[in-house]
Amino acid sequence: MTTVVIVGDVGGCADQLAAVLPALVEDPEAAVIQVGDLVDRGPDSPGVLKLVGERLAEAPERWIQLIGNHEAQYLGVVDPFTPEPLAAAESALLNDWWLRDRMRVAAAVRTAQGEELLVTHAGLTVGSWRELGSPVTAATTAELLNTRPDALLRSFTGPLWADAGPELYEGWLGDPAFPPFGQVHGHDTIVDFEARAWRCGERIRQRTSVDWAARHTTTVINRTTFIGVDPKHGRRGAPEWSPLYLRNATLLT
Repeated sequence: MTTVVIVGDVGGCADQLAAVLPALVEDPEAAVIQVGDLVDRGPDSPGVLKLVGERLAEAPERWIQLIGNHEAQYLGVVDPFTPEPLAAAESALLNDWWLRDRMRVAAAVRTAQGEELLVTHAGLTVGSWRELGSPVTAATTAELLNTRPDALLRSFTGPLWADAGPELYEGWLGDPAFPPFGQVHGHDTIVDFEARAWRCGERIRQRTSVDWAARHTTTVINRTTFIGVDPKHGRRGAPEWSPLYLRNATLLT
C-alpha cells in the first residue's frame, strides 16, 4: 500500500505544479497519477514539461502520466485545435513519451476502503464502457484503454473528451447498469469554482459534495464514487487548490 496522489489538469501553469511537487518528491511512499492536460492555455507549458520530465527520469515508477485531449493533438491522436500550439521541441518531447509508453490512457487504484477507481483524463462514459466490452474491474478497463483504442480516443464522448455533467454522470444515472467501479477524472467540472456556483442538473447536485479549497467534487451514483479533480487553473492558475490524496491505497496498473 502507498499514498496515491492524483494531480488534476495543469494547463501550462508551472508555478502551481511546482508548488505541490516538493511534498510529493520528499514522500518516499507517494506515487503520482497526473490526469493529462499538462500543456496549453497557461503561461509556461515548457516549464511544466520540464518538471514532469525530471520526475519521469528520476522516479518513473512513482509518476504515472496520463494523456489529455491537449496532449493528444500533438500526437496525431486527434486533429490540432489549440490556437497557440507548442513549439516543435515540446511537441517532440510529448511524442517521445507516447512512443516509449511513458504516457498512458488510464490507470487504476484500489482505495483503503476497497473501492476500485479508474483514472482517466475525462472519465469513461457508460457508452464507451460498453464499447470496451463492459469490463467488470477498473484494472481490466485500464488495461483495455491502454491498448489505445483509436475510435474511443477520437470520440467526443470518449475518455479524452467527455463532459462531466451531461455525458459522464447523467449517462451513468440514466443507464440501468450499476457502475462497476468508481472513477477519478479531470478535463471538466460540474461547478464553477470561482463563482462557487453549480454547472449541472439537480439530480447530480443532490449526489455531490464539493471541496471548494482543494477544487474537487465527489459524486456518488448508486454507491459508486466519481471524483472530479480539474482545478480549472485557466491562464493564471488557481489561487488555491490541492491534489487528491488517497492514503493506504494500492496501484493496480
